[in-house]
Amino acid sequence: MGIIDTHAHVTYGDLALRTKEIVENAKAHNVTRILCVCCSVEEARKAIEIANQYDIFDCAFGYHPEDVDTIQDQDYKILKEILQDPHMIALGEIGLDYHYTKENKEAQKKLFIDQIKIANEMDLPILIHMRDATLDTLDILKEYPCKGIMHCYSGSLDTAKILINLGYYLSFAGPLTFKNAKDAPVVCEWVPLDHIFVETDSPFLTPHPFRGKPNEPFYTYLTFEKVCEIKKMDPEVLMKQMEKNYFTLFTKARP
Repeated sequence: MGIIDTHAHVTYGDLALRTKEIVENAKAHNVTRILCVCCSVEEARKAIEIANQYDIFDCAFGYHPEDVDTIQDQDYKILKEILQDPHMIALGEIGLDYHYTKENKEAQKKLFIDQIKIANEMDLPILIHMRDATLDTLDILKEYPCKGIMHCYSGSLDTAKILINLGYYLSFAGPLTFKNAKDAPVVCEWVPLDHIFVETDSPFLTPHPFRGKPNEPFYTYLTFEKVCEIKKMDPEVLMKQMEKNYFTLFTKARP
């Protein structure tokens, strides 16, 4: 039993060149499973390759909202083909991101909805990205029910309650540990134990006290320890619960 990193981009950028080291560092810090999240075909194929080499990895693939303008019809066929691999246990990350522009938001919504439909068709959970797009994201999730995780959650308690009522899980990343964290600790304290995860979102959002440095999966332990502190929980009890949550949600994950 160990800590699970439910969201890490380990086939992205420099991390893709350090797989063996990433695995060794993770195991040294009792991170025993890593969900490798991919946003391109190249990343997804690399993820399947490393998952065949190392048991620590599960995989997920989906088209990120920031890439909406590059996605064409044939890309949906490729997505479905890759998701048939047994190492692929989720579709993501997908969602809405209005941070840089809202001009393509209708296209983003279509991409999000189309991928939710594929996830339901293939009986896969989704990994949701939501940035400056809370109302539209919630509207879509209400209209197109699915199962999955709101990754790197840092939204309000009110939004968290809606997501939990819809059946989604919340995953906390490095920002939970930041000194200026406000909403996340409140939500973390409230969220039911059977709907909580931790993640790194590597190579981004490195937890305190290493904020600003490149992130990698072994740093999950810092966020995990923060959750234990906030919820006043024994680490082994929380590990066991998160492992149960993982296999409840990701029904295609191998034991």
